[in-house]
Amino acid sequence: MNFLRKIFEETGKFVEKGKPLSWAYPVWEAADTIFFSTNKQTSKGPHIRDNMDIKRTMFFVVIALIPCYLFGAYNIGYLNALALDIDRSLLANTFFGFGYVLPILIATFVAGAVCELTFAIIRKHEVNEGFLVSCALIPLTMPPDVPLWQVFIGTSFGIIIGKEIFGGVGTNVFNPALTARAFMYFAFPTKISGDKVWAVGPDGYSGATALAIPANPVEYDTASNLFAASTQFDFSLMNMFWGLIPGSIGETNKLLILGGAFFLIYCGIASWRIIVSSVIGLVFTAFIFNLLSGFSTNAMLTITPLQHLLIGSFLFGTVFMATEPVTSSHTNTGRWIYGFLIGVLTVIIRSINPAYPEGVMLAILIMNMFAPLIDYYVVQSNIKMRLARNA
Repeated sequence: MNFLRKIFEETGKFVEKGKPLSWAYPVWEAADTIFFSTNKQTSKGPHIRDNMDIKRTMFFVVIALIPCYLFGAYNIGYLNALALDIDRSLLANTFFGFGYVLPILIATFVAGAVCELTFAIIRKHEVNEGFLVSCALIPLTMPPDVPLWQVFIGTSFGIIIGKEIFGGVGTNVFNPALTARAFMYFAFPTKISGDKVWAVGPDGYSGATALAIPANPVEYDTASNLFAASTQFDFSLMNMFWGLIPGSIGETNKLLILGGAFFLIYCGIASWRIIVSSVIGLVFTAFIFNLLSGFSTNAMLTITPLQHLLIGSFLFGTVFMATEPVTSSHTNTGRWIYGFLIGVLTVIIRSINPAYPEGVMLAILIMNMFAPLIDYYVVQSNIKMRLARNA
């Protein structure tokens, strides 16, 4: 590593301020911090002593996502083997799936790196590590056969509009990964939604997700069991928990998502209050809608709270996106309110809009807008209570 350190020290002289290649300093600095910890020290307040810097935070989030990538690749191969009615080993299914996952991952990181480096050079600031997590999250929200050029455009939109125009990491209002996902959903609806995009199989093979079934009751509704109409896949609660169903690459296996949640909570990165309150909000609203289902023909109202938890991207979005430190609430009371409303909005959006049965993405983006307002009123409430006690 000393040899590598000397290379960076020598090349760093060419990008110093005042040198012809000074414009390339952000690129050099980004490469240097990948291999070595920075030796920079804070010169003015505020000073915070903590062993969890931004780079380490991002690194831990990426670690928590790796199991989702591995299972997502396996699930693609498994569903393909199921569609073709062939036997394939676990390893063979995983390798097959990575043939779809890796190109999406590469396209995402290329787009993210181009955007991040361009803004770093123009603004003459260091490369922010935040784009690593955003680019690691975006592929997990995609169907396996999404066109790569759309991934590139969507990622660029998410990084630029979701983060860079607000000033970069720490100042963005919206989650960049969800911004990219929302853009792709509305810009390329035929490639990001519907029955045909979620399972890699032969032409004409239907890969409807669990949420597509109650959203289309004319085709799927049955008197005995809402999910029994699907003949391609087993939508039992156990199968939905283990994730052997169609869906976004990283959303299906709930056990791995919960494992990632415990890991991030243990590391002090994710807020357990947001996760717990989101689940409470979803269960509460689903229970109310179940009571109202007898007065409506809307099949979405009949989905039980447990089914809401296990289908779609709710748990994935809650664990890895709703808890993002920048765009979520920062006060403890605010986190309870913020998370609860995400759960409530998820069920409401799923139920009232059959054309968009997955509601967690919009729910989080909406609450990203209101998070600062929630914190403001929580702080003002605390100030008023303290003034009243001292009066």
